Amino acid sequence: PVQRVNDQRFEQPVLFDCEGQLLVGMLHHASRDASRGVLIVVGGPQYRVGSHRQFVLLARSLVAAGFPVFRFDHRGFGDSPAPAIGFEHSSPDIGAAVDAFTANLPQLKEVVIWGLCDAASAALFYPQDSRVSGLVLANPWVRTEAGIAESYVRRYYFRRLLSWRLWRDLSRGRLQQGSLASFASMAVTTVGARLAALLTRRSAAGHCRPVAGVELPQRMLSGLQGFGGKVLFILSGDDLTAGEFKDCVSRSASWRKAMQSSRVERRDLPEADHTFSRSDWRDAVAAMTVQWLKSW
Repeated sequence: PVQRVNDQRFEQPVLFDCEGQLLVGMLHHASRDASRGVLIVVGGPQYRVGSHRQFVLLARSLVAAGFPVFRFDHRGFGDSPAPAIGFEHSSPDIGAAVDAFTANLPQLKEVVIWGLCDAASAALFYPQDSRVSGLVLANPWVRTEAGIAESYVRRYYFRRLLSWRLWRDLSRGRLQQGSLASFASMAVTTVGARLAALLTRRSAAGHCRPVAGVELPQRMLSGLQGFGGKVLFILSGDDLTAGEFKDCVSRSASWRKAMQSSRVERRDLPEADHTFSRSDWRDAVAAMTVQWLKSW
């Protein structure tokens, strides 16, 4: 059933097709003359409500600011059937959702994609679409084996090395051998990856290309470089995924250049976790998104 908020704002279930499969979405109506809407793309394994109902609450905050919202379940997740697909293969789902969004709201002239984690990565893989004018990318997923090892070493193990409790436990023989072995393994992986990068780095690109193909961070960078619209990055301070992304940017000249583009903005929430689980973090994300949407 349609949940009516008032005469202009209500929430409407929508069924739509994606390559012969029926997908389920929820359309949040705003004012009738709204020309810019927000498509929330969900990372997996997850469905359209989101952790601690974050996407429902985000959608309602955006609607209150005048922006209609569409959130949906990818194939294989939530109420949408068919085998589950990976985020790197979700462009048909995103395209079908854009179709459904604009078909139900003909007044829309442009759509902004909002994605968290690997949904942010999926948004960068989505091919050029004249209807998509902006991207909001929260804590993008850029994971590689070397990247996660470096982030663990820099953001977890290094802090532990500075902790007096670690040295107390070590002196008393309380530190488990597994912890030391894990740290050593991560350190070796990090050092090995750095040496490999030095040997294979292209002087102009500032990144390395693996023999088997292009790594995830470089493919995402290509998507960012090829996108002509506005982009907002929202990064948490207490999140390993966001930390990996920051490390990726810091060690790549090409990523740093892309992030400095006039089309790209970055906002940080220093204490927030991956899904912005506290109400003040959630409200801050919504406020950042609204402010950015109204700035252009």
